[in-house]
Amino acid sequence: MSKVIVTGGAGFIGSAVVRHLVRDLGVEVVVIDKMTYAATRGSIAPVEDTGRVKLIVEDICNQAQMAEIIAREKPQQILHLAAESHVDRSISGPQAFIETNVTGTYSMLEAARAYWNGLTGAAKDAFRFLHVSTDEVYGSLGDTGLFTEETPYDPSSPYSASKAASDHLAKAWQRTYGLPVVVSNCSNNYGPYHFPEKLIPLVTLNALEGKPLPVYGKGDNIRDWLYVEDHARALAMIASKGRPGETYNVGGRNERTNLQVVEAICDELDRVMPGAAPRRNLITFVADRPGHDHRYAIDATKLEGELGWRAQENFESGLRKTIAWYLENEAWWAPLRKSVYSGQRLGLAEKAPA
Repeated sequence: MSKVIVTGGAGFIGSAVVRHLVRDLGVEVVVIDKMTYAATRGSIAPVEDTGRVKLIVEDICNQAQMAEIIAREKPQQILHLAAESHVDRSISGPQAFIETNVTGTYSMLEAARAYWNGLTGAAKDAFRFLHVSTDEVYGSLGDTGLFTEETPYDPSSPYSASKAASDHLAKAWQRTYGLPVVVSNCSNNYGPYHFPEKLIPLVTLNALEGKPLPVYGKGDNIRDWLYVEDHARALAMIASKGRPGETYNVGGRNERTNLQVVEAICDELDRVMPGAAPRRNLITFVADRPGHDHRYAIDATKLEGELGWRAQENFESGLRKTIAWYLENEAWWAPLRKSVYSGQRLGLAEKAPA
């Protein structure tokens, strides 16, 4: 494997994949990214000086451009991560999610199919298209049980519905056209370079500034947390070793309530940066998110057993690394905090007109 295209490679998970491919595997990477609010070149800057990263600023919905780029770059794999991904934003503005996540995925699949149809022999056999998705497509779990690759889809938000639609497109292109597509569905990611409107960086930065720490509802919604660098390793493995037509769930086996996550951040900051009062005093309960799923939890047995992947971080070790990174990298997050997202509440559904 010498060249890979990563869509959305300047975003949170995408940039972790790019850094892993370049730094750990020595791969040449072509990043395609629209460079929306959630993307920043600083996230791939640590590997740009290798000469093995090319950034192309383009919209994946432009199918002609995607076909031209793929034909020119001749990748062995396409890792498709480009997506609108913030649930709260999908509630107040769903159109962008339909355009990017559904139409954009269609565009990428068709451009990849045109390229793949022109390949022959070993090159055609080796090509893979990895479609990266979320556990939110499965809906909400009760107090017990885990999402498996056979769990029926039951999306709740405009975001998860758009990702469910894109998953179905990816699988249909494999079944109908034979395009060697593999799909992955992951649990909640966290780690370095996470855009500051997401829960862990938002709470970390608010706590540093002594601002209120908003917790939806009672804080009892449960998520399975996955350190982003563990996820990046999983995606590289799935793209290289996964079987076309198959789905692989990626999870960290780290279930926590939202309140437990916020409290853990407060406690870690109090440990490394003691203040006059415990930061747990900043916790503020706010109105719940519309359609807020109660619990997500991933069974990663298939990925672990079939491909040999294992998470290297548990929640405690990953959170320590994450908070340490934010404390050391204000130059990365401060401009975003100042000009793109300052911590305001998002995702309050507007009432339909009377």
